[in-house]
Amino acid sequence: MTLPLQRSRFAQLGKAFYTELMPTPLQDPVQWGACNQGLAKELGLAEDFFASREYCLLLAGSAASDAYQVMPLASVYSGHQFGVWAGQLGDGRAILLGESVDVKGNYQEWQLKGAGRTPYSRFGDGRAVLRSSIREYLCSEAMYGLGIPTTRALALTVSPEPVEREEIETAAVVTRIAPSFIRFGHFEHFFHRGQMDPLKTLLDFVIDEYYPIVKSAVNPYAELFHKVLQSTAELVAAWQSVGFCHGVMNTDNMSILGLTIDYGPFGFLDAFDVEHICNHSDTQGRYAYQQQPYIAHWNLVRLANCFLPFVEKEELVASLDRFPAYFEDAYQGRMRAKLGLDTYENSDDSLIADLMVTLHTLKVDFTLFFRYLSEVSKESLTHMFDVQFSQTRLASLFVGKRVEDMNRWLALYAKRLGYEKRGDAERLQMMRKVNPIYILRNYLLQEAIEKAQTGNFSEIERLHRCIQQPFEEREEFMDYAKLPPSWAGDICVSCSS
Repeated sequence: MTLPLQRSRFAQLGKAFYTELMPTPLQDPVQWGACNQGLAKELGLAEDFFASREYCLLLAGSAASDAYQVMPLASVYSGHQFGVWAGQLGDGRAILLGESVDVKGNYQEWQLKGAGRTPYSRFGDGRAVLRSSIREYLCSEAMYGLGIPTTRALALTVSPEPVEREEIETAAVVTRIAPSFIRFGHFEHFFHRGQMDPLKTLLDFVIDEYYPIVKSAVNPYAELFHKVLQSTAELVAAWQSVGFCHGVMNTDNMSILGLTIDYGPFGFLDAFDVEHICNHSDTQGRYAYQQQPYIAHWNLVRLANCFLPFVEKEELVASLDRFPAYFEDAYQGRMRAKLGLDTYENSDDSLIADLMVTLHTLKVDFTLFFRYLSEVSKESLTHMFDVQFSQTRLASLFVGKRVEDMNRWLALYAKRLGYEKRGDAERLQMMRKVNPIYILRNYLLQEAIEKAQTGNFSEIERLHRCIQQPFEEREEFMDYAKLPPSWAGDICVSCSS
């Protein structure tokens, strides 16, 4: 039995771009930890795919070598890590198995994360631990449910094999799916080595396979950079609008397709804090929530350098100068939708900025605030201390808080709604389509991880069912829609996975 894969088109680039190698088998007994039936259907896999022991071994990297049909590979790239040039990096624990064509006719690459050492592992062991693998499996699917561009997760395979981090943990492998795993760092690798021929080969490949629309431009390379810049701006705006912190926005963790990639020490905001740092290793706060748009721009400057042999500097600078506007347009558009605003007024930018300051000052739960705001009538918004308002779920978020600033903002919001044609009922429906009731909070992940560490994977499956439809309020998942417990603030996430 073999996987329905063909050799990846990436392999056509040549041996300067990768090393062919087999995964390192996991210690038995290997078993499924999670199976994404929905994605399997999108990929056109058989209904009984996850019933197969052979496929479990294949996606754990533990099958016989001839079962993989095409030779797997690990790609080389370089990058800036925490703002410092790190030199050669590469797929230190990721192995590309090949690619398939999904039911829509699109190519999808299959990659195993945690499948053993590669020539790019440096001092690492090439493994991923169960803890971090559960986090990546669930968060990539949570982002997909939110409508944010992301890599996907097909399966999680687990093993009792010990892996040493801060303490001894057990191993797991995530099967990641994406149209491409090419990163900014792939371009940096060849540029910084002065290898212009393979750099051009890579640029031409990305244009041919993923951005053919730029071929008609006067300079396709300049237009390619501009498209990447736009998609990156839109991606980070989407992150900001749902309170998502990536945690490690190194250039080698930035997708050339504008996908969220490499889920390490990420986190969704609970109490809103613009200075929130989700990565314990980020001692300087480089990748704090409020820094993400600036870091994206900084990373794009690094990428722009790689285009200098093919694009005039002035043209690249002109594109970079447009990033703030692209980001603001995307961000403000998403935030207006979250507030149920169907039209644009000059005062909207300040209304949104004022709200963010107020939420930060009061440390209000970011997700539940917008969800509950949708339920309050325009009339009630101006009477925050009335009995009618006190009975709303929105009011429950302000118990024990000084609410004068919020009361002032709600009055401004109510006034702004006066310019809208939609009534309360229509506004509620509009806001519920863009404001999730469920997000993948760290404490929910922690509970799923702790159960899985005892051999009980049921909570992973339940969380996955919930986050597939984060905007639809369902009674069976209402325990996921509560404010986080007090101990949630003590959860520590770092780069050590």
